[in-house]
Amino acid sequence: MRMEKLPPSRRATAERRRLADIRGWPGLRAIAARDAGDAKERGDAHPDGSEAKAARRDLMAQIGDFLLDHDLEITPANLATAHAGLSGSNPHVAERLARRQFSGEQIDQQWLDGLSRTDGDTQELKRDIEALMDRLECSVSDFSRVTHSARAATGEYRSEFGRHMAEVERVDTGASGQLLLQLSRAMLQSMHKIEDAMTRSHDETAALRDKLAEARREAESDYLTGLPNRRAFERRLDQAFAAATQRGTPLCVAFCDVDHFKQINDNFGHDTGDRVLQAIARLLKEGVCRDCFVARHGGEEFALIFAGLEDVQALAKLDRARGDLAARKFIARREEKPIGRVTFSAGLANVMAAADPRAALAAADAALYRAKREGRNRVILA
Repeated sequence: MRMEKLPPSRRATAERRRLADIRGWPGLRAIAARDAGDAKERGDAHPDGSEAKAARRDLMAQIGDFLLDHDLEITPANLATAHAGLSGSNPHVAERLARRQFSGEQIDQQWLDGLSRTDGDTQELKRDIEALMDRLECSVSDFSRVTHSARAATGEYRSEFGRHMAEVERVDTGASGQLLLQLSRAMLQSMHKIEDAMTRSHDETAALRDKLAEARREAESDYLTGLPNRRAFERRLDQAFAAATQRGTPLCVAFCDVDHFKQINDNFGHDTGDRVLQAIARLLKEGVCRDCFVARHGGEEFALIFAGLEDVQALAKLDRARGDLAARKFIARREEKPIGRVTFSAGLANVMAAADPRAALAAADAALYRAKREGRNRVILA
């Protein structure tokens, strides 16, 4: 029976019981224990570490049971989220998981991905890393410019100094003049060494700048599809939001998730699944719109940024791509058997109508989840 249909007294009792269950979630118990300074709950009461080992075993068992009970893949991302929620290391994740668990709502991969997307601590950490990388690149560029200017100035001084020395050498200035020439030659040699050192420094700085750019490209590219990855998507979204805010132009985001993708992998193998993902990546990149930013967000999920398009315009373009995909016929190369119809579900949100980009992402994710519930192979506007 739904809680709103219960009498007030029973509804209050049920709510108290539900809150007690939530507080009993392992991660929230761990947070409470740390706050209370409970050494025994932390597992460090004995110097031999026996309770600490037992606590770690319990945590490993809880993480394994959580993933298996909810039929979740054992991936690094899922393990990290489960650990954050069950250990209590991330209170936001622990509370969200506890409330979801005890509300009876489904915890599936789609919802878990949405949780990690909107985790404030994770987003803040990523922004800090991005800021550090930006500052490093700026520092390298500034150093390169200063070195280039100093090398050019030193070259001019050396040339001018050399001309004056040549004039002095043509004049017989006696012993004092010869001493001056010796000192000048030593100074000129030192200037040569400084200039050579600055040339090497400039070349090394240029090489470092190239390596940083290459590392950023590699870090922001998906190896399978060649699309930008989740990190690049979040970076571009921040840039697009700043530009749209300044110019007063529309901005939308969308998430697309391949329907029943696990069945493709299970029935035809991961190689076939990879080729399907590559085909969908090409379709989205070439078939949605020229100015649309498409990224592989992880697994079988893609993320899109529509800059300069109103939500109804973006929805129409994305829905057209959905129809094109559904009309295609995929064949498994190894078996030469038809895979069947491949489709995706999508959720789209207007960023400028949300409180901030993170809220827009959560809205698009909720719309995607709704598209899945309502039968898949559809695009829903948040």
